[in-house]
Amino acid sequence: MMKRFILVIIMMISTLGVYSFKNNATDAKKTSYASYYHDKFNGRKTASGEIFDNSKFTAANRTLPFGTMVKVTNLKNGKEVIVKINDRGPFHASRALDISKAAFNEIGNTDHGTIPVEYEIVD
Repeated sequence: MMKRFILVIIMMISTLGVYSFKNNATDAKKTSYASYYHDKFNGRKTASGEIFDNSKFTAANRTLPFGTMVKVTNLKNGKEVIVKINDRGPFHASRALDISKAAFNEIGNTDHGTIPVEYEIVD
């Protein structure tokens, strides 16, 4: 009886440990580069089915679920913006996000095609 009780306690602790590790891993801040959408994509459907609008604060990411809100910080000037994931991409290994032109202008300058960013999921 005592052995079963100890085994159950060990299993519960292991399960909680794995659960908390997974939550921290997905909520961690990540660094990469962000680019912005060209105007030619205005009015086209995104992978989520929404119509793309370069004046809204939206973004594409390869793996985050649609509707996820992400805080993006420009590492050069510290400016931040919150965007909603509504598309898939970018399909370039050095970038993690494609953000709308409005969001890019909020934190950077569109004269530069990419900017170094830190991004994290927000609730």
